[in-house]
Amino acid sequence: MEFFEVLRKRRSVRRFQERPVPRKLVEKLLEAAFLSPSSFNRRPWHFIVVDDREKLLALSKAKLGASGLATAPLAIVVTADESRSDVWVEDSSIAAEHIQLAAFDLGLSSFWVQIRNRMHDDKKTAEEYVRELLGIPENYRVVCIIGVGYPAEKKPPHGDEVFEWDKVSYNRFGEAWKKP
Repeated sequence: MEFFEVLRKRRSVRRFQERPVPRKLVEKLLEAAFLSPSSFNRRPWHFIVVDDREKLLALSKAKLGASGLATAPLAIVVTADESRSDVWVEDSSIAAEHIQLAAFDLGLSSFWVQIRNRMHDDKKTAEEYVRELLGIPENYRVVCIIGVGYPAEKKPPHGDEVFEWDKVSYNRFGEAWKKP
């Protein structure tokens, strides 16, 4: 499939079939993450592969909007060692997006659960909740969780309405980009 076709057709899916993701495909997802660029090639990320049903159910309660993890057969928790790079957020986010694009290319679907800067409840952050659940060391920050699996829903590709040309400036902010 052509790259721009992948970009148009990849959609976030939060309902999955009860079908495990084969280990061979999980390794391909991780390879995609390892191939992502990072500042000064520091690669501050660390990935936690979760396929344990009880842990997935617990992760689905990390924050509002994480409930799709309850039906996902797989989650990849994206963390980063903040002592390795000052741009750990960007580096690990790029790796997470590589996982999502690779999932689609492999016939899977995925969705992003934002953990960093989100609350689990009024007393605990989502990051603290996930850190405690999975035994993540203090110097590792939890960026997001990518839920992955075979889709139980189908969404149409993105249409041309996503092209917001009015949000593009040319040479100077506010100078309109003129599309031929």
